[in-house]
Amino acid sequence: MFPSRLALAALICLAPAAASAQAAAERAFVTALLNQLQDRSFAENREYCGYIGFDGSGRLTSGPVARGQMDSCEPQWPDNLDVIASFHTHAGFDLEAYSETPSSTDMEGDEADGVDGWVATPGGRLWYIDSTDMVTSQICGIGCLKRDPKFRPGVHGEIRQSYTYNELLRLEGN
Repeated sequence: MFPSRLALAALICLAPAAASAQAAAERAFVTALLNQLQDRSFAENREYCGYIGFDGSGRLTSGPVARGQMDSCEPQWPDNLDVIASFHTHAGFDLEAYSETPSSTDMEGDEADGVDGWVATPGGRLWYIDSTDMVTSQICGIGCLKRDPKFRPGVHGEIRQSYTYNELLRLEGN
C-alpha cells in the first residue's frame, strides 16, 4: 500500500526539521568537545583531532582524540562509529601562522575521507567544512569558543564568513 499524498506531504515537511535538529545537536556536541581541547591545544601549541559519529546505539560520540604537531594532526579512524565529520583545533596563536581559517589541506583531508569537518581556531572561531561543495563557513566568530590569551585580532586582516577551496588556495599564496 502506498502512503497518501497527505502523509507524503507531512513527511516532506518534517524532513528539514529533523535535519535541522541533527545539525544543531552536532554543533552543540562539537562545540563542547572543541572547548574541552582548546586550553590544552594552546598550552602545548599542538593540534588535537579526531572524528565524530554515531555509535551502535545511535548516540553521537567521538572516536579517539589524537595529539598532533603545531600545524598538523593525523586522526585515527574509529571502526566502531558511523563517522560523519572530522574535528581539530589549530594549536596556539602564532604571528607567523595563518590559523584563523581552515586550510586548503584541511579541506582536502576531509574530502579524501568523505566527511565534513569542524575546525577551532586560536581566536575561538568555529568553522564548518562542507567537503562536498568544498566550502568552509564560519559558524561563529571570535570568542564563541575558548580563545588563546595570546590571540590578537586583526593581525592577518579581515576574516570572511566563508571561503571556497580556491579562495583558500589564493589566501595561502598557492
